Amino acid sequence: MGDPVIAVGAPLGLDSTVTSGIISALNRPVTPGGSGSSTAAFINAIQTDAAINPGNSGGPLLDMAGRVIGVNSAIARVAGSQDPVDGQSGSIGVGFAIPSDQARKTAEQLIATGKATHPVIGVMLDTTYAGEGVKIATSSSNGNPPITKGGPADKAGLKAGDVIIKFDGRPIVGPDEFVVAIRAKSVGDAVELTIRRGTSERTVKMTLQAAN
Repeated sequence: MGDPVIAVGAPLGLDSTVTSGIISALNRPVTPGGSGSSTAAFINAIQTDAAINPGNSGGPLLDMAGRVIGVNSAIARVAGSQDPVDGQSGSIGVGFAIPSDQARKTAEQLIATGKATHPVIGVMLDTTYAGEGVKIATSSSNGNPPITKGGPADKAGLKAGDVIIKFDGRPIVGPDEFVVAIRAKSVGDAVELTIRRGTSERTVKMTLQAAN
């Protein structure tokens, strides 16, 4: 964090615009369109204060050597604001870019197969849980069980109500962060989860599968 970056794009229709700033944060969970949307795209984002406005989307985020490190994708918006250029949103020093390795991975999948997949562990999370980590739901929702039969979590012995507190050794603080941590991986990757069940903790390994 703190490294200087340059954003390139056409904000507000102004072609060939360049803005500069720094990397403000890494691995920021971002859900453009809102996490409540069934089509929300979860991003394990690079956060930058380089000025980004509507129209920058799809432009590169560069380091000082001119290397593409991300693809400008989203901006923060003041709560309740509907118009992205109404003077209360747009560039407020909080923009987000998809890391270049994730963008490359998706592009390669689209070229090879015509579709992109993302990895899952096969659990539903309890979004009302407010404790440490994330909690696997204890009951079915819309006919879907808390743990998918035959999925990675099922094979690893996870149970409804288990609390996941670490992913590959990294503490997890919320559902969105957990989802983007998984999606930053690839189908077939082996990962480790630290699980709390009651008063005991243990670490389990599993192999990520593609979402159906």
